[in-house]
Amino acid sequence: NAFVRVARHLFVAPELRHRAYEDAELPIDEGQTVNRPYTVAIMTAVISPGFEKKVLEIGTGSGYQAAILAELVQKVYTIDIYESLTHKARGRIRSLVYENVFFKTGNGYQGWEEHAPYDGIIVTCSPDHIPEPLIRQLAVGGRMVIPVSFSRQVQELVLVEKEADGRLKRTNLIPVQFVPMIQRRHVD
Repeated sequence: NAFVRVARHLFVAPELRHRAYEDAELPIDEGQTVNRPYTVAIMTAVISPGFEKKVLEIGTGSGYQAAILAELVQKVYTIDIYESLTHKARGRIRSLVYENVFFKTGNGYQGWEEHAPYDGIIVTCSPDHIPEPLIRQLAVGGRMVIPVSFSRQVQELVLVEKEADGRLKRTNLIPVQFVPMIQRRHVD
């Protein structure tokens, strides 16, 4: 139902709106992409969303994933390294009257400590390892889904679950292809 309520064509450039409902990645500004609906659906389902949950998204992009999450969870905190993407996504989300989405421009590797712990974390760009700050910010019983680059050619969508004793359970889900996660960038 969330996918029916969130109009994907509002999250892509006007010249690409005719392709908005294809199950395909579409380009957005800054060399980034809006993920295909199938991938968004898998990542959303894997974190087991619920109306009482708080979720962190790394890689705001167009804001499409954040809008889907806003339909399903209590609060969404979303970070992008590009101020231009944060600004545009905030405008789109506000125009759709979602009041449970909070934005930050910053380094996704560091997460958003002041609102932690999170019941779910969705990472929409691919690092070469699972960032330690994100593991720390995941609540006990929480679930993180992250595309990890094991090499230039191989990325795997990984589910990380934090068990009651603090141990992590990692499950490789499916091969994927995401834009790389930018580790460091000067952000005002």
